[in-house]
Amino acid sequence: MTDAPLTDELTAAAVLDSETVFRGRVWNIRRDRVQYGDQTIVREYMDHTGAVAVLALDDDDRMLLIKQYRHPVRARDWEIPAGLLDVADEDALGAAQRELAEEADLVADRWAVLSEFYTTPGGSDEAIRIYLARGLRASHEIFARTDEEADIEVRWVALDEVVDAVLDRRLQNPSLVVGALAAFTARARGWSTLAPPDAPWSRRSRTIGADDA
Repeated sequence: MTDAPLTDELTAAAVLDSETVFRGRVWNIRRDRVQYGDQTIVREYMDHTGAVAVLALDDDDRMLLIKQYRHPVRARDWEIPAGLLDVADEDALGAAQRELAEEADLVADRWAVLSEFYTTPGGSDEAIRIYLARGLRASHEIFARTDEEADIEVRWVALDEVVDAVLDRRLQNPSLVVGALAAFTARARGWSTLAPPDAPWSRRSRTIGADDA
């Protein structure tokens, strides 16, 4: 038994060699040969930029949801605004503010870190930080949307209703699921679990296209 706080242990096994074995339009596939204990293992994974997501909550505790087509899962799923960390020299908060404006034509006066998670630790280094955005108002600019974003459906839904849909397994998007459950719990604790918007983020993935080791 230990009284130490329950936390993931950040560690890095020695990488003996690393190469990009596939370069895609958005993401690459990397192969690492790793020394782990007394074994040498090979692991292939998606080399991801990392991403941010925004749980926008209005004064009536309604969440902003958007529905759009996602081809890999053949579904138009309900999501929260999100985007890649793929703009050079843009910090995570700036990326979140950009995505809220581009996907929902909104700006927010108050920002906080709500949650962070890895999407698929066994097959991708993608890390997502979810921001809570409040004090919402319309942006001055209306953004043109293309591809899957061209027919985005927007809905404001009570946080409690979203949580009910998550627990009933009707909503599957991971950023929405993590964000809604985190917001529901944080609200019950008087928002005491929120972190400043510029809080350090040790788990952010390295930038896509980084030079091979």
